Amino acid sequence: MHLDVLDLRTFYYRTQLGRVAQRAVRHQVAALWDVERARGQTIAGYGFAVPLLRPYMGSARRVIGLMPGPQGVMPWPAGMPNLSVLCEETMWPLETGRVDRLIVMHGLETSEHPPALLEECARVLGPGGKALFIVPNRAGLWARRDRTPFGYGRPYSLSQLEAQLSRHGFTAERHSAALFSPPSSRRFWLRSADLLERMGRRVSSYFAGGVILVEASKQVTMPRAPGVRDMVRRPLDVLDGAKQPGTAGATSRIGKSIER
Repeated sequence: MHLDVLDLRTFYYRTQLGRVAQRAVRHQVAALWDVERARGQTIAGYGFAVPLLRPYMGSARRVIGLMPGPQGVMPWPAGMPNLSVLCEETMWPLETGRVDRLIVMHGLETSEHPPALLEECARVLGPGGKALFIVPNRAGLWARRDRTPFGYGRPYSLSQLEAQLSRHGFTAERHSAALFSPPSSRRFWLRSADLLERMGRRVSSYFAGGVILVEASKQVTMPRAPGVRDMVRRPLDVLDGAKQPGTAGATSRIGKSIER
């Protein structure tokens, strides 16, 4: 079940709770992927990841916002040349191996075909490319409130997400969490959000966070030549007996028996 792009835009850009969530998740993304290291790279975001892509616009070679058809698309960034595109969920308008960094938010948990989506993620990543998957935490409070976008779709635990990534060609390397503050629009919690995020990152595990962030790299298999190559550990040489002294007679007798 995909959310509507207008609802996502309203939450992240026009509500205080959405701006708090955007700031908290963006901080964790920047902690995992330094902006300066993205210089000269191609960075793409799928789902509704555009709130997290803006910091990379000044250093990356190219930034692309991919939005699935059932969700809809909006022009992004505002007041600048458009960098967002509407695409099929499992057929992106990108060449194979073109992307260096990929961020997926509000894409995996709402997908109707998660395996095919992960295969498409692996296809567009180039050698050494990395993907960052951001999903609602099954054990967190945000997955239980449908007033936020994280209350829709299938929430994940860390082990569930890592297992699914492993089945589709990814190796999980690092994980983190965000949204340690409750999903409340009350003034007290909004003012305390930054403090709670700092405390959560220092003393709490990912169990307390509202979202899980997992950085994964694409597994690259060794290319195989056509046909089947079997390695023989102890190859048998038919002339070994002839090379050893005292076996010439035995060899000749075997040859005569074969001729008969």
